[in-house]
Amino acid sequence: ILIAVTDLAAFRALLMPLLFSGAAAIVYAGAFTLWALQADSGKVEETQGSAFSLNTALIFAGILAGVLLLAAALQDWFGEAGVIVAAGAAGFADTHAPAISVASLVADGRLTPAAAVIPVLAAFSTNTVTKMVFAFTAGGPRFALYVAPGQLLMLAAAWAAMLVA
Repeated sequence: ILIAVTDLAAFRALLMPLLFSGAAAIVYAGAFTLWALQADSGKVEETQGSAFSLNTALIFAGILAGVLLLAAALQDWFGEAGVIVAAGAAGFADTHAPAISVASLVADGRLTPAAAVIPVLAAFSTNTVTKMVFAFTAGGPRFALYVAPGQLLMLAAAWAAMLVA
């Protein structure tokens, strides 16, 4: 939605990867839900701690600010190749900001809609790595084993759609 609002042509170029990735997420979530319902022992597993950590949020904000600053510099220095590197680097912190930045470049006529696909998928790829690392560090190996296959399936579907389209 954010890409479509920023530039409709960029959204159209990314439509197949977005649809394939979304379909993969739905399939994985459905399969995982069915598996979890079958394995339900009736016990509720409670975890200690808070869903929000101010320290983690501040670290994340600092990393995001630094990566976005680096991304802007790389874009100025290296042009279209810099856009890919910048989007990939920014993707470690967030996927939305680089996707919107790339769509903005398309809207400004500085990048073609077709050239927007690889930078956005690069951001999606690096963000997938970040999500898997967070799943492992925050939830442990068992949680990561639940999260990682779905993330990798969505990523593979997005790249496969780009290759097919």
